Amino acid sequence: METLKEKKTETKKQATVRISGAEAIIHCLLAEGVDLIYGYPGGAIMPVYDELYKYQDKLTHILSRHEQGAAYAAQGYARVTGKVGVAIATSGPGATNLVTGIADAQIDSTPLVCLTGQVARHLLGSDAFQETDIIGISTPVTKWNYQITKASEIPEIMAKAFYIARSGRPGPVLVDITKNAQIEELDFIYDRCTAVRSYKPVPKTDSRNLEIAAELINSAKKPYVIFGQGVILGEAEKQLKALIEKAGIPAAWTILGLSALDTDHPLNVGMVGMHGNYGPNVLTNECDLLIAIGMRFDDRVTGNLDTYAKQAKIIHFEIDPAEVNKNVKVDLAVLGDAKASLEALLPLIKENKHESWHNEFKEKYKIEFDTVIKAELYPTKEQLTMPEVINEINRVTMGSAVIVTDVGQHQMVTCRYAKFNRSKSNITSGGLGTMGFALPAAIGAKMGAMGREVVAIIGDGGFQMNIQELGTIFQNKTPVKIVVLNNGHLGMVRQWQELFFESRYAATVMVNPDFVKICEGYHIKSRRVKERQDLKAAVQEMMSSKDAYFLEVVVEKEDNVFPMIPSGASVSDIRLK
Repeated sequence: METLKEKKTETKKQATVRISGAEAIIHCLLAEGVDLIYGYPGGAIMPVYDELYKYQDKLTHILSRHEQGAAYAAQGYARVTGKVGVAIATSGPGATNLVTGIADAQIDSTPLVCLTGQVARHLLGSDAFQETDIIGISTPVTKWNYQITKASEIPEIMAKAFYIARSGRPGPVLVDITKNAQIEELDFIYDRCTAVRSYKPVPKTDSRNLEIAAELINSAKKPYVIFGQGVILGEAEKQLKALIEKAGIPAAWTILGLSALDTDHPLNVGMVGMHGNYGPNVLTNECDLLIAIGMRFDDRVTGNLDTYAKQAKIIHFEIDPAEVNKNVKVDLAVLGDAKASLEALLPLIKENKHESWHNEFKEKYKIEFDTVIKAELYPTKEQLTMPEVINEINRVTMGSAVIVTDVGQHQMVTCRYAKFNRSKSNITSGGLGTMGFALPAAIGAKMGAMGREVVAIIGDGGFQMNIQELGTIFQNKTPVKIVVLNNGHLGMVRQWQELFFESRYAATVMVNPDFVKICEGYHIKSRRVKERQDLKAAVQEMMSSKDAYFLEVVVEKEDNVFPMIPSGASVSDIRLK
């Protein structure tokens, strides 16, 4: 009788095919469900591109105009779909051009697999043409990386790469593949990776800690939730909503947590952090229980750690043990997957309202509205403001669009005023704060969500950092909507110079080209607006277009974004003007 071992061996033999390393890479991508990749060809990765040519019906390759653009596009795709984004580049400058995008993905926990070509194995370390030590360069900014030097390694390493990128707290993985490994042949068989020895992506949740958390929540008089992107990555949006509704807890979000909870939900009190809302910041130092869910206590959120929530008990729901007690010492850590942890917590929670506590947030909001918001949304000044542009976009999209922001004043304004009624809708560079992110990220987001409107909100500085990706939009007929809020300055830096450097505007004035003519050169419908009376019609025209559309809005040059917590100050010291 045939043994089980013999059956497995026979099955394996039947599944084995003899192919090149380059073709094996394509088979690995297809086995992982990849159907879209972003990249730029070159000599060291050419065998893989030759195989891509043969698989065009199964695997779409988008030619970015710069490798950095490929990395950001892959991020936009990953953030809106929840899948692993894939970027590919050649060796040397191609690989190093990916690094900023990889670093951005690492700090924002975005799952990427980046593939780079490398010189042949016998040339490693010889300073060969377009050789760089991309493994050494990328080690600090990747979740994992590996250099493949022989074809037989490809299936196992590719499977491991995708598993590590998507599991636990997601992140970017880089696989560097020597040219000889792409050309050599191997007996190919692919097994998806489900575990890696010594790597525990999701820590086990302690049921006793859940009981203690419930006791703290049930006994609190002023409980307060701050949620981050961990809720989105863990697909715990429903559980978060159920928790705050059952316990009557006000909830605020970090910049990357935005869209996990509808912005108009009555328990959504706004944004925390340097340019967050007044109440959520000030009342952080007045709550008696702070419940942090899927956020890492970034310095832009906490301000001065010596004064941050010292009066409160703190519970931290977190998947990554390295983040617990890293910045803020907590009273209780609930490790594990956010969705599973909150699901197990809910039956232990008592119903509550906390009406007087909510009234404190309402009072603080009224102060912020009268001092800041009213003047920004309904300005009396002649020049257009950034907030009224975002408000007009809200009117048309009704919170259903994916909004992709670059970095600067427009980013903070958009996060403060944009409306969302669906998760995975706010895409921005949070931790690294990378100018040039939005245009290529919007391309990836649109390709990942073709049935949704995708609007990129960009400053005149960030727009020019990856402006070449207009070519990617043109070639692929990607119907993204691009809004440049042009204030003729590097606005956020200028604001700091005004407030803290006696208005010495060193290297922040921008002498810009004619953006409309540039976009018209790429055959993208374009319009410039300077007057308030033209804004509504321009936004409507943009959003009604079935094609890509560029809208430049000339806004006030020296507007500042408030509220603002000065660097190093306490969240209680937030400035309204």
